[in-house]
Amino acid sequence: MNSFNFSGKKILVTGASGFIGSHLCRRLRDSGATVHGISRTVQSSNEACSHWGQGDLADIEVVRDLLRTVEPDIVFHLASHVVGARNLALVLPTFNSNLVSTINLLTVATETNIDRIVLIGSLEEPEQSDTYVVPSSPYAASKWAGSGYARMFHELYQTPVTIARLFMVYGPAQQDLRKLIPYVTLSLLRKQPPKLTSGMRQIDWIYVGDVVDGLLAMVQAPNIKGSTIDLGSGVLVPIRTVVQKLINITDSDVEPALGNVSDRPMEQVRVANIADTYAKIGWKPTTSLDKGLEYTVDWYRELSDRN
Repeated sequence: MNSFNFSGKKILVTGASGFIGSHLCRRLRDSGATVHGISRTVQSSNEACSHWGQGDLADIEVVRDLLRTVEPDIVFHLASHVVGARNLALVLPTFNSNLVSTINLLTVATETNIDRIVLIGSLEEPEQSDTYVVPSSPYAASKWAGSGYARMFHELYQTPVTIARLFMVYGPAQQDLRKLIPYVTLSLLRKQPPKLTSGMRQIDWIYVGDVVDGLLAMVQAPNIKGSTIDLGSGVLVPIRTVVQKLINITDSDVEPALGNVSDRPMEQVRVANIADTYAKIGWKPTTSLDKGLEYTVDWYRELSDRN
Protein backbone atom coordinates (compact mmCIF):
# COMPACT_ATOMS: atom_id res chain seq x y z
CA MET A 1 0.00 0.00 0.00
CA ASN A 2 1.38 3.35 -1.01
CA SER A 3 1.66 6.18 1.55
CA PHE A 4 -0.34 9.30 0.78
CA ASN A 5 -0.76 12.42 2.90
CA PHE A 6 -3.81 14.59 2.29
CA SER A 7 -3.74 16.40 5.61
CA GLY A 8 -5.52 19.75 5.40
CA LYS A 9 -7.22 18.91 2.08
CA LYS A 10 -10.97 19.08 1.58
CA ILE A 11 -12.01 16.34 -0.80
CA LEU A 12 -15.43 15.72 -2.33
CA VAL A 13 -16.33 12.20 -3.42
CA THR A 14 -19.53 11.70 -5.41
CA GLY A 15 -20.94 8.20 -5.26
CA ALA A 16 -19.17 7.88 -1.92
CA SER A 17 -21.48 5.17 -0.63
CA GLY A 18 -20.73 2.86 -3.56
CA PHE A 19 -18.24 0.00 -3.83
CA ILE A 20 -15.17 1.95 -4.96
CA GLY A 21 -16.30 5.18 -3.30
CA SER A 22 -16.48 3.68 0.18
CA HIS A 23 -12.99 2.18 -0.15
CA LEU A 24 -11.65 5.50 -1.46
CA CYS A 25 -13.26 7.54 1.33
CA ARG A 26 -11.75 5.37 4.05
CA ARG A 27 -8.28 5.70 2.52
CA LEU A 28 -8.65 9.47 2.18
CA ARG A 29 -9.85 9.77 5.77
CA ASP A 30 -6.91 7.66 6.99
CA SER A 31 -4.58 9.90 4.93
CA GLY A 32 -5.67 12.99 6.85
CA ALA A 33 -8.21 14.48 4.44
CA THR A 34 -11.53 16.03 5.38
CA VAL A 35 -13.81 13.91 3.22
CA HIS A 36 -17.21 15.11 2.02
CA GLY A 37 -19.36 12.41 0.47
CA ILE A 38 -22.54 12.82 -1.50
CA SER A 39 -25.03 10.10 -2.25
CA ARG A 40 -28.54 9.86 -3.65
CA THR A 41 -29.67 8.26 -0.38
CA VAL A 42 -29.21 9.29 3.26
CA GLN A 43 -25.93 7.98 4.75
CA SER A 44 -25.98 9.39 8.28
CA SER A 45 -24.61 6.18 9.84
CA ASN A 46 -21.83 5.68 7.27
CA GLU A 47 -18.48 6.56 8.84
CA ALA A 48 -16.40 6.39 5.65
CA CYS A 49 -16.72 10.17 5.18
CA SER A 50 -16.34 13.08 7.61
CA HIS A 51 -19.43 14.81 6.19
CA TRP A 52 -22.35 13.54 4.15
CA GLY A 53 -24.69 15.25 1.71
CA GLN A 54 -27.62 13.98 -0.27
CA GLY A 55 -28.64 15.07 -3.73
CA ASP A 56 -29.11 14.34 -7.43
CA LEU A 57 -26.19 15.64 -9.47
CA ALA A 58 -28.37 15.70 -12.59
CA ASP A 59 -29.75 18.93 -11.10
CA ILE A 60 -27.16 21.66 -11.74
CA GLU A 61 -28.42 23.76 -8.82
CA VAL A 62 -27.68 20.86 -6.48
CA VAL A 63 -24.15 20.78 -7.88
CA ARG A 64 -23.71 24.55 -7.53
CA ASP A 65 -24.90 24.48 -3.93
CA LEU A 66 -22.69 21.50 -3.14
CA LEU A 67 -19.45 23.00 -4.49
CA ARG A 68 -20.24 26.40 -3.00
CA THR A 69 -20.79 24.83 0.43
CA VAL A 70 -17.89 22.36 0.48
CA GLU A 71 -15.30 24.40 -1.49
CA PRO A 72 -13.26 21.25 -2.18
CA ASP A 73 -9.61 21.19 -3.23
CA ILE A 74 -10.12 17.89 -5.07
CA VAL A 75 -13.18 16.14 -6.52
CA PHE A 76 -13.48 12.43 -7.30
CA HIS A 77 -16.58 11.92 -9.44
CA LEU A 78 -17.59 8.29 -8.93
CA ALA A 79 -21.38 8.66 -8.97
CA SER A 80 -22.71 6.53 -11.79
CA HIS A 81 -25.49 4.23 -12.93
CA VAL A 82 -23.33 1.13 -13.41
CA VAL A 83 -25.31 -1.37 -15.47
CA GLY A 84 -23.74 -3.01 -18.50
CA ALA A 85 -26.95 -4.52 -19.87
CA ARG A 86 -28.17 -3.52 -23.32
CA ASN A 87 -31.83 -2.83 -22.39
CA LEU A 88 -33.56 0.16 -23.98
CA ALA A 89 -34.93 1.09 -20.54
CA LEU A 90 -31.38 1.93 -19.42
CA VAL A 91 -30.76 4.68 -21.98
CA LEU A 92 -32.35 7.56 -20.06
CA PRO A 93 -31.18 6.54 -16.54
CA THR A 94 -27.57 6.24 -17.70
CA PHE A 95 -27.81 9.48 -19.68
CA ASN A 96 -29.03 11.42 -16.64
CA SER A 97 -26.97 9.71 -13.94
CA ASN A 98 -23.73 9.44 -15.89
CA LEU A 99 -23.58 12.11 -18.57
CA VAL A 100 -25.77 14.97 -17.33
CA SER A 101 -24.24 14.77 -13.84
CA THR A 102 -20.74 14.82 -15.33
CA ILE A 103 -21.43 17.86 -17.51
CA ASN A 104 -23.02 19.67 -14.55
CA LEU A 105 -19.99 18.95 -12.37
CA LEU A 106 -17.51 20.03 -15.05
CA THR A 107 -19.45 23.24 -15.67
CA VAL A 108 -19.63 24.29 -12.03
CA ALA A 109 -16.07 23.18 -11.28
CA THR A 110 -14.84 25.35 -14.16
CA GLU A 111 -16.56 28.32 -12.53
CA THR A 112 -14.83 27.69 -9.19
CA ASN A 113 -11.30 27.18 -7.87
CA ILE A 114 -10.62 23.43 -7.73
CA ASP A 115 -7.14 21.94 -7.92
CA ARG A 116 -8.01 18.61 -9.53
CA ILE A 117 -11.06 16.65 -10.73
CA VAL A 118 -10.87 12.91 -11.38
CA LEU A 119 -13.62 11.42 -13.52
CA ILE A 120 -14.22 7.70 -13.76
CA GLY A 121 -14.12 6.20 -17.22
CA SER A 122 -14.62 2.58 -18.20
CA LEU A 123 -13.05 -0.24 -20.18
CA GLU A 124 -16.42 -0.36 -21.99
CA GLU A 125 -15.66 2.94 -23.74
CA PRO A 126 -14.52 2.68 -27.36
CA GLU A 127 -10.84 3.34 -27.91
CA GLN A 128 -10.03 6.81 -29.24
CA SER A 129 -8.02 5.13 -31.97
CA ASP A 130 -10.92 2.97 -33.17
CA THR A 131 -11.84 3.81 -36.77
CA TYR A 132 -15.41 2.54 -36.39
CA VAL A 133 -16.73 3.72 -33.03
CA VAL A 134 -19.91 2.14 -31.67
CA PRO A 135 -20.43 2.00 -27.89
CA SER A 136 -21.58 -1.45 -26.78
CA SER A 137 -24.25 -0.37 -24.26
CA PRO A 138 -26.06 2.70 -22.88
CA TYR A 139 -23.51 2.68 -20.04
CA ALA A 140 -20.59 2.60 -22.48
CA ALA A 141 -22.11 5.43 -24.53
CA SER A 142 -22.60 7.62 -21.46
CA LYS A 143 -19.05 7.05 -20.24
CA TRP A 144 -17.57 7.63 -23.70
CA ALA A 145 -19.49 10.90 -24.07
CA GLY A 146 -18.51 11.99 -20.54
CA SER A 147 -14.84 11.44 -21.30
CA GLY A 148 -15.23 13.43 -24.51
CA TYR A 149 -16.76 16.33 -22.63
CA ALA A 150 -13.97 16.17 -20.06
CA ARG A 151 -11.31 16.48 -22.76
CA MET A 152 -13.25 19.37 -24.32
CA PHE A 153 -13.54 21.19 -20.98
CA HIS A 154 -9.80 20.82 -20.43
CA GLU A 155 -8.85 22.07 -23.90
CA LEU A 156 -11.32 24.97 -24.07
CA TYR A 157 -11.57 26.10 -20.47
CA GLN A 158 -8.43 24.63 -18.83
CA THR A 159 -10.59 22.63 -16.42
CA PRO A 160 -8.16 20.59 -14.26
CA VAL A 161 -9.74 17.22 -15.07
CA THR A 162 -8.18 13.80 -15.49
CA ILE A 163 -9.97 10.60 -16.49
CA ALA A 164 -9.34 7.31 -14.68
CA ARG A 165 -10.21 4.51 -17.08
CA LEU A 166 -11.10 1.62 -14.82
CA PHE A 167 -10.99 -1.99 -15.86
CA MET A 168 -12.93 -4.79 -14.10
CA VAL A 169 -12.74 -3.82 -10.42
CA TYR A 170 -13.40 -6.49 -7.79
CA GLY A 171 -12.80 -6.90 -4.08
CA PRO A 172 -14.40 -7.01 -0.63
CA ALA A 173 -17.70 -5.23 0.00
CA GLN A 174 -18.87 -5.06 -3.60
CA GLN A 175 -22.51 -4.22 -2.99
CA ASP A 176 -24.05 -5.35 -6.27
CA LEU A 177 -24.29 -9.09 -5.67
CA ARG A 178 -25.24 -9.62 -9.32
CA LYS A 179 -21.65 -8.84 -10.33
CA LEU A 180 -19.67 -11.93 -11.30
CA ILE A 181 -17.27 -12.38 -8.40
CA PRO A 182 -19.67 -11.79 -5.49
CA TYR A 183 -22.40 -13.76 -7.27
CA VAL A 184 -20.18 -16.78 -7.94
CA THR A 185 -18.54 -16.63 -4.50
CA LEU A 186 -21.83 -16.53 -2.59
CA SER A 187 -23.33 -19.23 -4.82
CA LEU A 188 -20.40 -21.54 -4.08
CA LEU A 189 -20.52 -20.82 -0.34
CA ARG A 190 -24.25 -21.64 -0.38
CA LYS A 191 -23.56 -24.78 -2.44
CA GLN A 192 -25.67 -23.49 -5.32
CA PRO A 193 -24.46 -23.81 -8.94
CA PRO A 194 -23.90 -20.31 -10.36
CA LYS A 195 -25.64 -19.80 -13.69
CA LEU A 196 -23.16 -18.25 -16.10
CA THR A 197 -22.38 -17.38 -19.68
CA SER A 198 -19.87 -19.41 -21.68
CA GLY A 199 -17.14 -17.78 -19.59
CA MET A 200 -14.92 -17.30 -22.62
CA ARG A 201 -14.70 -13.51 -22.39
CA GLN A 202 -11.19 -12.27 -21.55
CA ILE A 203 -11.15 -9.54 -18.89
CA ASP A 204 -8.55 -7.30 -17.26
CA TRP A 205 -9.30 -7.74 -13.52
CA ILE A 206 -8.05 -5.19 -10.98
CA TYR A 207 -8.29 -5.30 -7.17
CA VAL A 208 -10.14 -2.41 -5.53
CA GLY A 209 -7.23 -1.53 -3.21
CA ASP A 210 -4.95 -1.09 -6.22
CA VAL A 211 -7.57 1.12 -7.90
CA VAL A 212 -7.73 3.36 -4.84
CA ASP A 213 -3.94 3.69 -4.85
CA GLY A 214 -4.12 4.66 -8.53
CA LEU A 215 -6.79 7.28 -7.93
CA LEU A 216 -4.75 8.84 -5.14
CA ALA A 217 -1.61 8.81 -7.28
CA MET A 218 -3.51 10.62 -10.04
CA VAL A 219 -4.22 13.68 -7.92
CA GLN A 220 -0.57 13.99 -6.92
CA ALA A 221 1.06 13.36 -10.29
CA PRO A 222 2.10 16.48 -12.27
CA ASN A 223 1.38 17.23 -15.91
CA ILE A 224 -1.48 14.78 -16.47
CA LYS A 225 -4.48 17.13 -16.61
CA GLY A 226 -6.59 16.32 -19.65
CA SER A 227 -5.15 12.80 -19.82
CA THR A 228 -6.81 9.41 -19.60
CA ILE A 229 -5.04 7.04 -17.21
CA ASP A 230 -5.61 3.28 -17.37
CA LEU A 231 -6.10 1.56 -14.00
CA GLY A 232 -5.99 -2.15 -14.70
CA SER A 233 -3.69 -5.14 -14.33
CA GLY A 234 -2.42 -5.27 -17.90
CA VAL A 235 -3.33 -8.98 -18.06
CA LEU A 236 -6.35 -10.70 -19.62
CA VAL A 237 -7.89 -13.64 -17.78
CA PRO A 238 -11.06 -15.41 -19.00
CA ILE A 239 -14.15 -15.53 -16.80
CA ARG A 240 -14.07 -19.33 -16.58
CA THR A 241 -10.54 -19.21 -15.18
CA VAL A 242 -11.64 -16.80 -12.45
CA VAL A 243 -14.61 -19.06 -11.67
CA GLN A 244 -12.27 -22.05 -11.31
CA LYS A 245 -10.01 -20.04 -9.00
CA LEU A 246 -13.04 -19.23 -6.82
CA ILE A 247 -13.99 -22.92 -6.74
CA ASN A 248 -10.46 -23.77 -5.58
CA ILE A 249 -10.38 -21.03 -2.92
CA THR A 250 -13.79 -22.00 -1.50
CA ASP A 251 -12.89 -25.72 -1.74
CA SER A 252 -16.25 -26.24 -3.39
CA ASP A 253 -17.50 -29.33 -5.22
CA VAL A 254 -20.26 -27.34 -6.92
CA GLU A 255 -20.20 -27.42 -10.73
CA PRO A 256 -20.89 -24.01 -12.30
CA ALA A 257 -23.60 -23.95 -14.96
CA LEU A 258 -21.45 -22.51 -17.75
CA GLY A 259 -23.43 -21.67 -20.86
CA ASN A 260 -26.69 -21.40 -18.94
CA VAL A 261 -26.88 -17.65 -19.72
CA SER A 262 -26.40 -16.20 -23.20
CA ASP A 263 -23.29 -14.15 -23.86
CA ARG A 264 -24.07 -10.45 -24.23
CA PRO A 265 -23.61 -8.94 -27.70
CA MET A 266 -20.65 -6.67 -28.42
CA GLU A 267 -18.64 -7.69 -25.34
CA GLN A 268 -15.42 -5.68 -25.18
CA VAL A 269 -11.97 -7.20 -24.74
CA ARG A 270 -9.50 -4.53 -23.70
CA VAL A 271 -6.34 -4.54 -21.63
CA ALA A 272 -4.87 -1.67 -19.61
CA ASN A 273 -1.69 0.01 -20.81
CA ILE A 274 0.02 -0.05 -17.43
CA ALA A 275 3.42 0.88 -18.87
CA ASP A 276 1.95 4.22 -19.95
CA THR A 277 0.22 4.59 -16.57
CA TYR A 278 3.45 3.95 -14.68
CA ALA A 279 5.29 6.50 -16.82
CA LYS A 280 2.63 9.14 -16.08
CA ILE A 281 1.76 8.60 -12.40
CA GLY A 282 4.27 6.08 -11.02
CA TRP A 283 1.57 3.50 -10.26
CA LYS A 284 1.25 -0.17 -11.02
CA PRO A 285 -0.92 -2.85 -9.38
CA THR A 286 0.61 -4.84 -6.50
CA THR A 287 -2.17 -7.33 -5.68
CA SER A 288 -2.11 -10.55 -7.69
CA LEU A 289 -5.39 -11.98 -8.93
CA ASP A 290 -5.00 -15.04 -6.68
CA LYS A 291 -4.36 -12.94 -3.57
CA GLY A 292 -7.12 -10.46 -4.40
CA LEU A 293 -9.63 -13.29 -4.86
CA GLU A 294 -8.56 -14.78 -1.51
CA TYR A 295 -9.17 -11.45 0.24
CA THR A 296 -12.53 -11.17 -1.48
CA VAL A 297 -13.69 -14.70 -0.66
CA ASP A 298 -12.68 -14.22 2.99
CA TRP A 299 -14.87 -11.11 3.20
CA TYR A 300 -17.90 -12.81 1.64
CA ARG A 301 -17.39 -15.92 3.76
CA GLU A 302 -17.60 -13.75 6.89
CA LEU A 303 -20.68 -12.03 5.45
CA SER A 304 -22.29 -15.40 4.74
CA ASP A 305 -21.48 -16.69 8.25
CA ARG A 306 -23.08 -13.60 9.83
CA ASN A 307 -26.24 -14.11 7.82
